[in-house]
Amino acid sequence: MAPTSTPQTPFGRVLTAMVTPFTADGALDLDGAQRLAAHLVDAGNDGIVVNGTTGESPTTSDAEKAQLVRAVVEAVGDRAHVVAGASTNNTAHSLELARAAEQAGAHGLLAVTPYYSKPPQEGLYRHFAAIADATGLPVMLYDIPGRSGVPINTETIVRLAEHPRIVANKDAKGDLGRASWAIAASGLAWYSGDDMLNLPLLSVGAVGFVSVVGHVVSPELRAMLDAYTSGDVAKATEIHQKLLPVFTGMFRNQGVITTKAALARQGLPAGPLRLPLVELTDEEVEQLRRDLAAGGVQL
Repeated sequence: MAPTSTPQTPFGRVLTAMVTPFTADGALDLDGAQRLAAHLVDAGNDGIVVNGTTGESPTTSDAEKAQLVRAVVEAVGDRAHVVAGASTNNTAHSLELARAAEQAGAHGLLAVTPYYSKPPQEGLYRHFAAIADATGLPVMLYDIPGRSGVPINTETIVRLAEHPRIVANKDAKGDLGRASWAIAASGLAWYSGDDMLNLPLLSVGAVGFVSVVGHVVSPELRAMLDAYTSGDVAKATEIHQKLLPVFTGMFRNQGVITTKAALARQGLPAGPLRLPLVELTDEEVEQLRRDLAAGGVQL
């Protein structure tokens, strides 16, 4: 059974884009994935995103993606929304991934802008609409021009919002002005996809976060959100400022790399990385330890 949602928060409010744990020999660690997902929900998440960039989706097979969705849905039950990454720069392949995620029990889909190909806005519109047409699941767009090479223009977001199953946007554009206009014009549920801007995006209408640092500070993110929504902006700001070293440290290197290093040192499931990602050096681990300690997180 899917967890309860509302049009304002269709996927919950605090979501972590979860890493994909691997065994020592690099195979998919489904038991580890279930334990990590349960840990994240216990820590305050009401949504888990699997098979995203932080889940090393470029290196996992279609079969592994479906197995991961099934395992995480089984682990969290109706306690959290499980949103599955289901978009590549090949629309036909994306439709296959979307249908497989639905069959595996996902509660929603995350559809990233097609990367590398740099399609025009009409191509983006048709790509996202095709994914939304492929299943009965609600869809969260993922606008991240720093990775994809092209933004989803506000006009395209507004046009896509007319589709009954496109209900949300994960914003990693880093532009509060554009976000303000797009939130107002589209009516989509808006999620911060940039941890440093979690609090600022709430101030212009976002409803929650899809976080990487949630792996290590989910209770703090939940407390910040709760403080802001209850009107205690000073408390929310205090938490945001306390977390600044964490936001900085977790992104000194690629986020998957730092997250797996942090989880491993906390005794949580993570495992190795798949190439082309590589482990932190000893010096980088020490810097990460200092950064996180400055934000109240011990490794």
